[in-house]
Amino acid sequence: MRARLFFIFFGLVGIKNGYSQIDKDAVTAFIARVTGSHAGAFVAEYVAPVKGKDVFELESRKGKIVLRGSNGLSVGSALNCYLREYCHSLSIWNGGELRLPAVLPVVKGKVRRVTPYTYRYYINYCTFNYSMAWWDWERWQREIDWMTLNGINLPLALTGEEAIWQRVYRAMGFSDGELDKFFCGPAYFSWFWMGNIDAWGGPLPQHWMDSHRELQKKILGAERAMGMKPVLASFTGHVPPSFVQRYPQAKVKKTNWGAGFPDVYILDPGDPLFEKIGRQFIEAQTQEYGTDHFYSADTFNENLPPTDDSTYLSSMSKKVFASMAGADPKAIWVMQGWMFHYDSAYWRGPQIQALLKAVPDDQMIVLDLYSESHPVWTRTNAYYGKPWIWNMLHNFGGNISLWGRMGAVAEGPAKALASPVSGSMKGIGLTPEGIEQNPALYQLMLDNVWRDSVIDLSSWLRSYAFQRYGAENSKANAAWKILSETVYKGGLGEGGPESILQSRPQIEPWGDRIRTVLDYQPAELAKAWGLLVEASDSLGGSDGFQYDLVDVTRQVLANYALPLQQKWVLAYLQHNEADYDRYTAEFLALMDDMDALLATRKDFLLGRWIGDARRCGVDAAEKDLYEKNARDLITLWGDKESGLHEYSCRQWAGLVKDFYKPRWAQFFVYLKGKMGRGARMETADFEKSIRDWEWKWVNTTGVVYAEEPTGNSIEIVKGLYKKYASNL
Repeated sequence: MRARLFFIFFGLVGIKNGYSQIDKDAVTAFIARVTGSHAGAFVAEYVAPVKGKDVFELESRKGKIVLRGSNGLSVGSALNCYLREYCHSLSIWNGGELRLPAVLPVVKGKVRRVTPYTYRYYINYCTFNYSMAWWDWERWQREIDWMTLNGINLPLALTGEEAIWQRVYRAMGFSDGELDKFFCGPAYFSWFWMGNIDAWGGPLPQHWMDSHRELQKKILGAERAMGMKPVLASFTGHVPPSFVQRYPQAKVKKTNWGAGFPDVYILDPGDPLFEKIGRQFIEAQTQEYGTDHFYSADTFNENLPPTDDSTYLSSMSKKVFASMAGADPKAIWVMQGWMFHYDSAYWRGPQIQALLKAVPDDQMIVLDLYSESHPVWTRTNAYYGKPWIWNMLHNFGGNISLWGRMGAVAEGPAKALASPVSGSMKGIGLTPEGIEQNPALYQLMLDNVWRDSVIDLSSWLRSYAFQRYGAENSKANAAWKILSETVYKGGLGEGGPESILQSRPQIEPWGDRIRTVLDYQPAELAKAWGLLVEASDSLGGSDGFQYDLVDVTRQVLANYALPLQQKWVLAYLQHNEADYDRYTAEFLALMDDMDALLATRKDFLLGRWIGDARRCGVDAAEKDLYEKNARDLITLWGDKESGLHEYSCRQWAGLVKDFYKPRWAQFFVYLKGKMGRGARMETADFEKSIRDWEWKWVNTTGVVYAEEPTGNSIEIVKGLYKKYASNL
């Protein structure tokens, strides 16, 4: 039975200050989803914001827990505060579980918090594919609930964008056949949206466009009901290849992203058609999805403008903004600042100023996309007066690796906010390429939302472990201290280190596109592993603990692969066949052990990724197309000659055993043959054969991978600890 909640709304106050009232039905449903049978114990009420900043309050009254907020997401933050600080229950991606006592704890006094940040941004373009490509409405609902709990109010919302582009280009006379050579497959939308690629992984079925247009409406409705302001798309010049034939007089630049993909076509903002198409897109999008007046546009994502002339860049920026404002005078341009880091040699002070100053200050927000490692605001006078947002990027490619910069995340936002040179800093956010990994780091970042002071990392880690596991444990606390001083004290590399296991086979201690250099001593991480194993008898009933135990074990074994590889390489170089056989066998056995470990958690299953992809299709052809997209993105990325292979590598059960292990097994046979003949190793022939094999794997369908976990995590970890601990 749906729980009844009682709401007290101070509607007149809300209307007077220009704030919508809380959506009663949405908040009721949200609390019921999060708290289940305890929903009737909570009362939601409205409290006015403070100078435009969101507020939440929490207190007990007449046997009820009162959650007050200036909107739905503030009420959600009040609930999150109660669950974590009073019930020691933390909701998060990996291993989050609700643990509430039969009698809910009383809140003594009143808790009141005001966020110092107008905006709390979330999602990177790439997240939509490295993590969200196959999400259905149920999965999106869970994510929106998580966003609500953590106070996010400015989410990027790009689902269903391709349906709007189809509508606009059809209206311009482009045929479906022409658009088939434009729209890419569902796993590659991020780079299609950013103007990097055309058509790869397609042709895109009409059912996808229709179903995801409807999915986007649900997403936007749910986000807006909780008080969020979704950031929608805008036109950045990317046009179909046949555009040059249909409009031969148009100023179109042919550009190439690289990595073996064909050229794409970008309409120059100075062309009159640019503003016209941009306006038509915003109008069509608004008719379909509505608007909150925030629009994302990145005109030169990993592509350079034709000139560094400031006059040109200023004019271009004005034209891009005009294409938004022509349809929506209240438009606010939300610009990712990635290019200022990625192409820093081009984007110097004069170029950045020219781009930014062409747009009114109150109609642009710049995302400092990589603040925790490579802040741009510090070298641009805080974006020359533009409002900007401090973001944690952290993950590249959705790769699985324990890694991060906890110190920077605990201190960076508050220090920037207090800095006399931070200009118009308006918010903080998360901009990872992939999610559902390193949950502690993301929770740490989000815990900046309702505070303006530096987080004490030591005390935060103890609280986090208690909330995550539901109990205090000295071994777990000691393990987290080590984790904060090893994997979470990362350097400035782009993302975490990977394992040699995931490399296309070779004998060097690093693989092509695989970075194996660690920022810490692996033996130190092994100590944390041992402490968690010791704590498993006490904490093993916690799903969050089980995830962390498996994740740390996975990382320890992934690290161990490198010294083990060096042993068989030495044996090969010394023509020691006995040692070569021994250590290559151990290397392959390590992958079997990792696969069995990963199979115990739903978080690490290839079968879920492929299964979700296939369920998006309505017939066999669609299912096979989506499976190919899913297989390709996490292995080769493109075709068999792709320069991006392994960029989005994953340590997943099924992928380790069925892709990484067979590659290495073939290489070991090849090398042994060379050793037996005393022949010089020339890997060109092996490279060709293995690329053919990889491409065949990408195009394979009909293999069923487990979508449900198998095996007992605790028992398997203990067995692996007994087997490997003495070697570390």
